Amino acid sequence: MKSLWLESSPRIPVDTFQADGQYDSVVVGAGITGLTTATLLARSGQRVAVLEARTVGAVTTGNSTAKVSLLQGTQLSSVIKHHGAALARHYVTANREGQSWLLRFCDENNVSYDVRDAFNYAITDDGARLLGEERDACATSGLSAVLEDSSELPFPVTRTLRVAGQAQVHPLEVLAALAADLRKHSGELIEGVRVTGVKAGSTKGERSTIQTSLGEISAASVIIATGTPILDRGGHFSVLQPHRSYAVAFTVQDEIPQGMYLSVDSPSRTLRTAMVEGRPYLIVGGNGHTVGREAHTQSLVDDIIRWTQEHFPTAQAAFSWSAQDYQPASSVPYVGKMPVGGQSIYAATGFNKWGFTNGVAAGLALSAEILGGQMPWAKELYKTRVGKQDALSTAKTNAGVGVEMVTGWLGGLARTSHARPAEGQGVIVREGARPVGVCQIAGVTHRVSAVCPHLGGVLSWNDAEQSWDCPLHGSRFTHDGVRLEGPATRDLQAP
Repeated sequence: MKSLWLESSPRIPVDTFQADGQYDSVVVGAGITGLTTATLLARSGQRVAVLEARTVGAVTTGNSTAKVSLLQGTQLSSVIKHHGAALARHYVTANREGQSWLLRFCDENNVSYDVRDAFNYAITDDGARLLGEERDACATSGLSAVLEDSSELPFPVTRTLRVAGQAQVHPLEVLAALAADLRKHSGELIEGVRVTGVKAGSTKGERSTIQTSLGEISAASVIIATGTPILDRGGHFSVLQPHRSYAVAFTVQDEIPQGMYLSVDSPSRTLRTAMVEGRPYLIVGGNGHTVGREAHTQSLVDDIIRWTQEHFPTAQAAFSWSAQDYQPASSVPYVGKMPVGGQSIYAATGFNKWGFTNGVAAGLALSAEILGGQMPWAKELYKTRVGKQDALSTAKTNAGVGVEMVTGWLGGLARTSHARPAEGQGVIVREGARPVGVCQIAGVTHRVSAVCPHLGGVLSWNDAEQSWDCPLHGSRFTHDGVRLEGPATRDLQAP
């Protein structure tokens, strides 16, 4: 599976890793959050390096639907429920500033984008009620939203909620422009280097050592912008629920809606258009689930194709992909210094599928804090720390993790070691007392330890992407054990 965006990415020049290099700031992760933060720091005159384990945009940013929208499903209702109206207003301010900065950057760097109205839509009475509540939440939070009873969608809706003048982008074109700006200001962008640990300075002002797959470097500040932080010292994995959702880009001869749409009913559906290399596409996504807890992920992709062709008869699937996002227990992102031993280590996570506004806002806030500036909204919005969020949400998340830990080990120990999976499939078998993952890819059988090196969860097979996924905290690995994403920092061991 490869996204339309990654397939049509412009060329992004990169730099060479220099062991023992010394920097003012090192950013880990070359997505929208990391590159925004790095660009702002480099513009200030800092010596900055961005380290990316894979390639620019390879994880969430390059697999998103890339909506730059202040209307975010029922997000504001959730923020008010957890924190009250005052914090919801700070949330809207942050996202508005992130959106404004990004679109202004696009204007200044000749990056095209489409201005579109954003819609939530409902097909049930319960969904219509949720839209009414979200309209009230928008009004309370300082965002103008309008309830309507009709839409351009080719199926009946009970109600829509509209916020005018939002935007949609090609995410890799944005990242390419950010990378160019970073390098223009003497910043370095380095791909294929995995960060495996950070040793913080023991005293204030002491530099941190960044341990990587190619050697060590040092920096006064380290920013972890990796979706979920790869350092466990903050405990972020315990307050984030990893979600995987799917998207398909279609060529369509039918008339297609021009707005950006998101359903509030289940199963989720998101729609937008895209013009890529002169060809129009309809992008449809949804069917999200907790990572590693869906038995047949390919069926979720097939369901999106079936649903789209039901409503757009000429639709032909051209690209399909998926993305991983992290839902915070507190309903707002966690941005700022790491809670434990993090005098000079910062993290940004928990954007809940809205990274193109939240991630940019986090970059604005982190760069300001590092450079000694002030963002009044950031001080309020990001005061929620790990350990001070909604206790019930955290308890539910970790109860699910506990169940998966137990059932994973019991299930892995229940199968014999003689199972042989079909082509493109994988199974967990028992070899001695250890679960082992066995999969069949292109006629070759691969065997890896099925124990996640993060906290020991038993992995499950993702047949849509032919990967091993951890149902505890969302770490993912290729069919032959190479780490893809999540809090794990090591590959799978041989069985």
